[in-house]
Amino acid sequence: MHNGLIAFLLTILLSASPSSLKADTQLPDIGGSGYSIITPQQEYLLGRAWVRMLRGSSRLYKDAVVSQYVEELTWNLVTYSQLTDRRLEIVVLDNPTVNAFAAPGGIIGVHTGLLLTAQNEAQLASVLAHELAHLSQRHFASQLEEQRRNKPFFIASLLGSILLAAADPEAGVVGMQSSMAASASSRLSFSRQNEREADYIGMQTLTQAGYDPKSMADMFSQLQQQARFSRIPPEFLLTHPVTQSRVSDALNRAETINVINAKENSIHFNIASARIRTGYTKDQKQLLEKYLNTQKQQDNDSLRYAIAHTAIAVKDFELAQKNINRFSKSFKSRLSARLIKAELELGKENYPEAAKQLQHLRNLFPGSQAVSFIYADTQIKLNQPHLAVQAYEDLVEKDPNDSRAWYLLAEAYGLAGDIVGVHEARVEYFLLTANVDRALRQIDYALREPTISSTERARLEQRQEDAKEIRESLKLDY
Repeated sequence: MHNGLIAFLLTILLSASPSSLKADTQLPDIGGSGYSIITPQQEYLLGRAWVRMLRGSSRLYKDAVVSQYVEELTWNLVTYSQLTDRRLEIVVLDNPTVNAFAAPGGIIGVHTGLLLTAQNEAQLASVLAHELAHLSQRHFASQLEEQRRNKPFFIASLLGSILLAAADPEAGVVGMQSSMAASASSRLSFSRQNEREADYIGMQTLTQAGYDPKSMADMFSQLQQQARFSRIPPEFLLTHPVTQSRVSDALNRAETINVINAKENSIHFNIASARIRTGYTKDQKQLLEKYLNTQKQQDNDSLRYAIAHTAIAVKDFELAQKNINRFSKSFKSRLSARLIKAELELGKENYPEAAKQLQHLRNLFPGSQAVSFIYADTQIKLNQPHLAVQAYEDLVEKDPNDSRAWYLLAEAYGLAGDIVGVHEARVEYFLLTANVDRALRQIDYALREPTISSTERARLEQRQEDAKEIRESLKLDY
């Protein structure tokens, strides 16, 4: 499987002709040679091909509250970064291991385990800022140029290993270790140079966004500490080796930066990490007891939220309501506090009241991905699939690359009796997860439907041609 992934990625890199792809002239020119091995547009195409495979082989995190938080935090950092090509795709993976990565063409990946290891938002932001720096400085292209004689083997191997790690952490670790071990000393030196540059530029982004500059060194130390007590080191350390000199450099650099009223944390980080922790904990009642013991010494909105969310999971609705009632006045007006009130009604299976609250939240926060997902799921429970369809259609219109929304839209279309809609949504889902042959079969099934309209037929036939072009561009052998 690993060799197949490498071969696929090599095909993508080698089949894209520099003369046929126009580079984005607004991107910074790194290095005197112009990096002729791979242009910015080739990087973009590679990244989009690779992320299709990632979606198809890995579990995306289903909690839209968490995904929305990570996306909003990343986009906020992008505002202060040196990234000029901002065609980004941010993927949150349901993976308890500690990792984040940047892939060519603007792909940022975050494992949920990173939010459990980071102690505050500033530490999480420091990792994201570091990854954005890798993208803005086009370190993948520079790595390829350094290893011109080896063509793109190293990057393809590393991308394949990250992909494996997303689906199978131990297999991915072995793959990454092999990729790194295969590097010559000069390549390792070049990689360390890239890491230092990403640290430097990442800290600039971090501080300009208003975060404590010391948080980067703190996060490095946190990762090193975890590595000492783990049989397998955090995946992040395998692709981003953290030495004591890097920690010292980060600390020394932070001492020279003065950020007035630097922020370290936000309640949004605490909420996201609490939701992940509840989902991953096998004994949720024990976790709830731990929270309640902590509450005896300290009490705040973050802890009340964590207690309420875990109490809903164990069906202690009275305890959840008690903590929701004790939210501070300022927190009660926030989306998170309002949304968990609806989630409490969902836990109690009071779907009409939950739907009423969620519809109100959709009006107040029309751009909220989390509200739309939960609202649509509630309408399915109320046997109102046509309302769920409307919500999912809004989601895919705002983000056509949201494979989960397309999958759920297909389910909603089925419940609503829209057979052609089912086919079309499944086609989009299959294309986004690199299952082009299944997408083409789905189109064939749809074209055989006796009730298909001429407009639907024309749309499907056009998508059929699009799918064939996607398959050709990926060079997949079916």
